[in-house]
Amino acid sequence: MRFPVERLALPLAIALAAGCAGLPDERLAQQALERGDVATAQANFQALATLGYADSQIGLAEIQAANGDSAAQARAEKLYRAAAETSPRARARLGKWLAAKPGATDAEHREAEQLLSRAFNEGVDSALVPLIVLYLQYPQAWPEVNPQQRIDQWRAQGLPQADLAQIVLYRTQGTYDQNLGEIEQVCQRWLRRMDVCWMELATVYQIQGNADKQKAHLDQLRSAWQAGRVPPERVESVALVLANSELGNADPQAAQALLTELAPQYPAAWVSLAQLQYDNPDLGDVEQMLDYLKKGQDAAQPRADLLLGRLYYDGKWMPQDPRKAEQYLLKAGASEPQAHYYLGQIYRRGYLGKVYPDKALEHLLIAARSGQASADMALAHLFSQGRGVQPNRVNAYVFGQLAQRQQVASAGELMSQLEPQLSPAERSQAQQLLKREEQARGGNWQATASLLQNNQEQEAL
Repeated sequence: MRFPVERLALPLAIALAAGCAGLPDERLAQQALERGDVATAQANFQALATLGYADSQIGLAEIQAANGDSAAQARAEKLYRAAAETSPRARARLGKWLAAKPGATDAEHREAEQLLSRAFNEGVDSALVPLIVLYLQYPQAWPEVNPQQRIDQWRAQGLPQADLAQIVLYRTQGTYDQNLGEIEQVCQRWLRRMDVCWMELATVYQIQGNADKQKAHLDQLRSAWQAGRVPPERVESVALVLANSELGNADPQAAQALLTELAPQYPAAWVSLAQLQYDNPDLGDVEQMLDYLKKGQDAAQPRADLLLGRLYYDGKWMPQDPRKAEQYLLKAGASEPQAHYYLGQIYRRGYLGKVYPDKALEHLLIAARSGQASADMALAHLFSQGRGVQPNRVNAYVFGQLAQRQQVASAGELMSQLEPQLSPAERSQAQQLLKREEQARGGNWQATASLLQNNQEQEAL
């Protein structure tokens, strides 16, 4: 990466004079991120980003983008754009960001495609997967593009990312289970180059119920992680696969063992341990769960506050305490959109002594626009039941429709009640509002973001 001499002169002089002690460092920032120390990472990235270092601008943008706050996400985009002026890698990240941006316009999707294509042509292979996802999610924008043909061409060139794009295509087509053999072969081939393959292989063996291969795979994963060849977040993702009952016979004990090994070096795993126990009560008692969450809080993990809020919200593990729930959920809400769903329910259901409809609407809408289908259902109930708010059939219909599209179990029953009540004028108004709400959510942006997260790009080696 090239920088003007005058930009490098001052920090270089300071480093020589001070022996580099205490100076911001991208390597230290990355190490801090790996162990879950976001504050240290942000401080180091911030100092270097101010000097125009593109990689630090990207690192700082990644931290901001993970925050659910709209202002933080706006700052993330600004940082991506600044870095993209000089860095092909940043152009790929900006393209990925625009592709998954809530409420992105057609023009922004077009810009994303141009950025990703340019970055890919500049040698950033990691741009390939988000480019394919963009084509898959918005086929109407590129009717001339056949994603499978593109992938076939890239695979013929021997590009590892093309194999990963094929796996993404299998996921979106619902044919993942029918191609387990191919996925296993692909990920065995690229395991050392693309760490997402550790998760894919664990998924394959979980679906197959192949305990012997899974055990060998986990032994290999432990060795690779201890040798520093696999990042801790990938180990955590494998543990979550083991605990996922939707992928075959779950093995929460194996997941717990893996997370217990990981947590002392990677504090985010403490919260995953607590969540695992929340979902599997036979793994431990409430004191152990609270100990996990305390360690997560000490490491500034917002998910710890989210789970504590849930514990006091639902009263399954300890006496229900809505005020403590509110306290923890408000703290978590800055970066955890799910916290807004529970806050909205607290205010909607009157758990604090009375209904707060304005607060309920505010928080439920944040949660719904962040992809929480249950929040759409809660909004439909808010407007149909009229607890503390004037009943509004049109609004109830809009959010009920959105919940039904996301296959919320009780949505169909509510919609069958609402449908006959709507007049032609109300139905027309509802369709207009529904279209506006879809635009506010950026169409399929949440599905796009989920695919990109599950298939994290790997930098070319």
